Order: sequence, then structure tokens, then C-alpha cells
Amino acid sequence: MTGAGGVGVFDPVGLDLADPYPVYRRYREAGSVHPGRPTDRAGPTTWYVFGYAEVARVLTDRGFGRASPSAASAAPIPEGYGTLRRIVENWLVFLDPPRHTRLRAQVAPPLSAPAVRALRPRVREIAEELVRPLARRPVVELVEGFAAPFPLLVVAGLLGVEPGRWPWFREEALALQRSGGTRGDRSPATLARADRAAARLDAYFRAELAARRSEDRGDLLSALAAAGAEDPSLGTTALTSTCVHLLTAGHETTTGLLGKAVLALLARPEVAEELRADPGLLPNAVDEFLRHDPPVQMVTRWARRDAELAGRAVRRGDRVQLVLGSAHRDPARFPDPDRLDIRRDTGRHCAFGLGIHYCVGAALARAEAEIGLGLLLERLPALRTGARPRVEVEYAPDWVFHGPSRLTLTSRERP
Repeated sequence: MTGAGGVGVFDPVGLDLADPYPVYRRYREAGSVHPGRPTDRAGPTTWYVFGYAEVARVLTDRGFGRASPSAASAAPIPEGYGTLRRIVENWLVFLDPPRHTRLRAQVAPPLSAPAVRALRPRVREIAEELVRPLARRPVVELVEGFAAPFPLLVVAGLLGVEPGRWPWFREEALALQRSGGTRGDRSPATLARADRAAARLDAYFRAELAARRSEDRGDLLSALAAAGAEDPSLGTTALTSTCVHLLTAGHETTTGLLGKAVLALLARPEVAEELRADPGLLPNAVDEFLRHDPPVQMVTRWARRDAELAGRAVRRGDRVQLVLGSAHRDPARFPDPDRLDIRRDTGRHCAFGLGIHYCVGAALARAEAEIGLGLLLERLPALRTGARPRVEVEYAPDWVFHGPSRLTLTSRERP
């Protein structure tokens, strides 16, 4: 089947995980919206949106929502995995108003910009604890050694759970992740493992919330416990699901951002030198890393009513996949978009979304990236001037949480 411009229907399974951008460009230049490959004759029509203007419109248009008009839940979990489905369908990212509005109001204050500014000293302490041993090693596995544990420890601290549990949290979060995403493994064994992970995390957070009802410890779990007592309509399931969501989405995206930013700096040592010389450029650089190679490449919306999108007739109930990675390379919005420019105006990039689903943890993610990248530039041997390390990288087979699953850097000289 051939679509506009002769490019055919779009299928993300065939993309190069490390560099999907040439394919995005080919589709975008042929038209902003293309049909996806049908997977089920009885299923909904899928549209892939490549142009920035159309992506921004869908993200901010209430005519497109997170839940399908024809389905009971937006959660992409098949029947038969009850705990997993119950947890995921209550994630903030899958909710529409009014439930989304009520729950977000409870989560947002501890993640606001002023609250994050107060957290920055502790975030830096965590980053320093992780970077310190890496600075003494000639071989560094950056994902395992830094990019994954760093945001996970920050989120664990914010929730108020003991940092020593991060390996367990990481293992359970990865089990959940493997069952989702564009290339998620939907085999019965993987889904069963994810269901068990959901049950364990749910049980853990139920116990922690119960403890906070009798003892306010000044953490996010205490705030959620108080919110549940004040507004019983939120329900314990929504609260535990929010904790699991913060734990998974709240660290996997930052892990991807950090890994891909380091890869970008290794490929452009002059940019690393510029940031070392002027750390004040880091905040804007983080947004440019997010624009240039976002850790979330695609997000889903559902048409709530018939609409026209770049000349395409989108019907109520159609699935609309927004290709954020393509929108960020649209020259109509970002001139010379393939060039990484840390001084660029990145205003209204879509890496954190737009509209009511704008990422509630955006301020925390930016702080983690600024602090983490600053320390890596300062202390990691592989990023030193003229280091020229050997780089080995593997990407996770996922377009939702997109980034390296392994990034090994071998310095040519001992630190």
C-alpha cells in the first residue's frame, strides 16, 4: 500500500533504533500525516503525525484524548493480566479530565519549579556519589553506573522510600517497561512477569501509604496519603498507580536523556568544551538535547470526534501516533534542525508534551540532566579533552522510552 509521496504506510518496526531521523524526514517531506500499517482488520485506523504544527495541535486540542472513545481504558494491556492493567490504566498519563485534573493537582506541588530548586543540593549529592567511583575507572558502563540509578534514587528519595531498594525498583520497573512500548514483548511470559511486578509494587506502595496515614514524613507519599484521606474518590489504586508511574516514567525518560546527551557530546567534543567553559549554557543545552534526540519518540492520542489533520480525514476512534522525534526536526519550526545547537531557541519543543498532559516532572528532569551532565563533563575520563574513548552502545527496542540500554566507554588512558 502506497501513501502520499510514494513513501507507503509507516511502520516503526523497521526503523534504525540509533538513527530514525532520515526515515522521519522522508515521510515528513512527503506529508505531515501518514497511515500506519494495519495490525488488525477489526482494530482502529492508525495515523502517524510527522509535522510539528500538527503534533502541537493534537497535543493541545481537547478533540484528542488519552482514552479511546470505544474502549474502557487507554492502557495498552490485554485482558488476563488484571493487576498490570489496573495499575497502568490509572497512570496519570492515561487519564483524561476530570480524574486527571484531580490527581495531577496532588502530584504537581512537590514537583513544581520552586520545590525542585530546594531539592537541587540533594540531587547533586546523589549524582556526586555515583560519579565518584566512575572517575577512577578506565571502563565505565554509563547506563548501569549512572544514567539509570541516578534518577531512580532521586525519585525514591522524593517519594520517601529507602534508597537501598533501588536495584529492586529498577528490576520491577524494567519488567513493566518490557511489556509496553512500540516494540514491547507481549508474550504471555513477559506479560505475566510484568503482572507480578505490578502486584509487588502495588503491595509495597499500599503498605507505605498506610504507614503515612498515621505519620506524616514530609515526603510525596505522605502528601498522597493525605490527599487520599481528604478526597476518598481518588482511591488507593489511583494513588499506588501514581507512585508506580513516577517510579517508571519518572526515571526511564531521564535515563534515556542522559545516555543520548552523552553520545551527542562524544560525537561533538567541541560542544563538550563549550559547556565546560561555560556551565551556564547547560539549562539551554538540556532543552536542545531534548529537542534534537528526545527520550520519548512517540506518544499516542485518540480522536474523540471526526477531524481533518493535514488534509487527512481522521475519524472518531482513530489512533493518532505523534512522532515527536520528527516534529523536532521539522525545519518549519526549527531552522537547520539536524544540527545540535546548544544556543538555539528551543521554545515549545514537545519532549515534555504540551497542553494538560505537559509532563508534571519536567522541572525535576531538567534539574537532574543539568546537574548530572555537568558532573560528567567535569569528572568522567571519557569526556575529557582529547579522550577519544572506545564507545559501545546498544539501544533498548522501544520507541516510548527511547535510548541506550547499554553504553560502555573505554578510556584510552587510565584516569
